[in-house]
Amino acid sequence: MSTKTFASANTTPKSLIVYFSHSGNTKKIAQFIQETLNCDSFEVKPAKPYPTDYDTLVNLAREEKNNHFRPELAGTIPNTGNYQTIFVGYPSWWGTMPMPLFTFFEQINCSGKTIVPFTTHEGSRFGQSLRDLQTLCPDAVLLDGFETRGSRSANAKQDVQTWLKTINIAQ
Repeated sequence: MSTKTFASANTTPKSLIVYFSHSGNTKKIAQFIQETLNCDSFEVKPAKPYPTDYDTLVNLAREEKNNHFRPELAGTIPNTGNYQTIFVGYPSWWGTMPMPLFTFFEQINCSGKTIVPFTTHEGSRFGQSLRDLQTLCPDAVLLDGFETRGSRSANAKQDVQTWLKTINIAQ
């Protein structure tokens, strides 16, 4: 089931954090953003969970990417019409976002939205994911993203806060 965290019914947040996290590294960065901005978040999860065995996961992720596979998502996608800014976080898999995020973005309208990417990786940085986001969201504004090694994610809170100030999202 997808995780949803929403503000009280009396407020309409302007920002939503959408993230996919397999090992917890990207989730940690999403939590730092949420703590700093006090905005809503939504964890994208595939209806069929990914394997926990590393080699099996790597092979499956490569196969999904090569076949342009769009896995079905668990839960209900939030109404993104309520948000102006959508943060999108993911681990870099085979040089791009995991396929569940492709499914997510193909199901929402990003026209006029501001998309703010963040990624965890172990050396590949954003790869081609920024190009993929531009293709998926051609009528959105794409801000400078944040990247960190997954192995550093638990200690990246200050880096996240500095990035948010740099892109004029936080004070």
